[in-house]
Amino acid sequence: MREYLKFYIGGRWIDPAERDTIDVVNPATEEVCGRVAAGTAADVDRAVAAARDAFPAWAASTREERLDLLKKILDEYQKRIGDLGAALTEEMGAPAALAGGFQVQLGLGHLTTAIELLEGYTFEERRGATLVVKEPIGVCGLITPWNWPLNQIAVKVFPALATGCTMVLKPSENSPFSAQIFTEVLDAAGVPAGVFNLVQGDGPGVGAPLSAHPDVDLVSFTGSVRAGVEVARAAAPGVKRVTQELGGKGPNIVLDDAAFAENVAKGVGSMMTNSGQTCSAPSRMLVPRARMDEAIAVARDAASQVTVGDPNGEFTIGPVVSGGQFDKIQALIRKGVDEGATLVAGGPGRPDGLDKGYYVRPTVFANVTNDMTVAREEIFGPVLTILAYDDVDHAIEIANDTEYGLSGFVAGEDLDRARAVARRIRAGSVAINDGFDFCSPFGGYKKSGNGREWGEFGFHDYLEVKGILGHDPDAAS
Repeated sequence: MREYLKFYIGGRWIDPAERDTIDVVNPATEEVCGRVAAGTAADVDRAVAAARDAFPAWAASTREERLDLLKKILDEYQKRIGDLGAALTEEMGAPAALAGGFQVQLGLGHLTTAIELLEGYTFEERRGATLVVKEPIGVCGLITPWNWPLNQIAVKVFPALATGCTMVLKPSENSPFSAQIFTEVLDAAGVPAGVFNLVQGDGPGVGAPLSAHPDVDLVSFTGSVRAGVEVARAAAPGVKRVTQELGGKGPNIVLDDAAFAENVAKGVGSMMTNSGQTCSAPSRMLVPRARMDEAIAVARDAASQVTVGDPNGEFTIGPVVSGGQFDKIQALIRKGVDEGATLVAGGPGRPDGLDKGYYVRPTVFANVTNDMTVAREEIFGPVLTILAYDDVDHAIEIANDTEYGLSGFVAGEDLDRARAVARRIRAGSVAINDGFDFCSPFGGYKKSGNGREWGEFGFHDYLEVKGILGHDPDAAS
């Protein structure tokens, strides 16, 4: 049983203002596996005050001082890879191979990327007689979700540190263990007191007062559209900067060519990764109408190879994160059946032989139309919908007919054709044939949010831009 009953504020582990706790449930067993202290507005006040006090000195730190800290964090992070992976498996059910592999490596990748970028990043630029200066925005409230915990902490914390900001992190109460170990990493690396602060808790207790706090200059939030609206509303009176990475309903346009079957199978596998709990997942597969039957056969076979079970065992996917998430997914699967989609694989209920744990059957619907609930709503589970298109123009029309715009995918042998399709998809990132890049911008159009993370684009939102006019008057002539 893990117990994390202190917060990290001002460079020390301190008791919370109140003695309340939150139970953490292991989704594989449905049993309580730990508890964390539940923060309040009073804890947020202390953490923000510590960050505010630390800001002048950290904002004035040199590039070399920030690089030195990030490199020390890198050393400490690598020492705790095993601990971080085990925590992820326990708290949110990621299979051990995924948790200790890609989940942990994502955080590491964002750290090494931040180091590489900071080494050459331009914070000052002369434009004629004017000097354009990029300065740290100030105190940042960072609110992260449970589905890829280290990835989403890393894409906020490391750019904030690199640009000279101070911060308060509120991780999800569903995945607090990995955030606690991450904080231990920063403490061991010697982060200056008050530069980084951790307050555990839920949205009403910590997220809301952090978003509304008058001494917070930026709120960076990753989560649902509903919660993102509340964050923006709470932040509005302070006219603070708000960046949001919200939901998605990513279209995956599979082009009609010799690699069609292979690309359909890959699309099924990608959708099921992390039990489908990925905002940028390729959840709407678009296939040529004439090849729908072939897509169904391939998808059925691919789904049958996705094994479900104990995340500490040799299975493809584990459970979804919570009972509430399980119930939501089950209701949407039943909705798909009720609305007449063809159930190709999976369906309601737990997989055979799994009577305990929040396990969901890998589910594929075909002959879906874009007005069906399963095509409109973000399911956030291992559920794929397959839709038919008549031609490429029709595919793009369907792809863009959504309130989301986080991600898109194009799969095909003809790279020029795939590039042309990618340009027309209205989304913050579009991957051609499973492309991946730590330096590519990541963020959404429409209700998928605003702002960008990853690479140098992740630095931008943490910086204010100042023009110093007349700085070099001789240059004006």
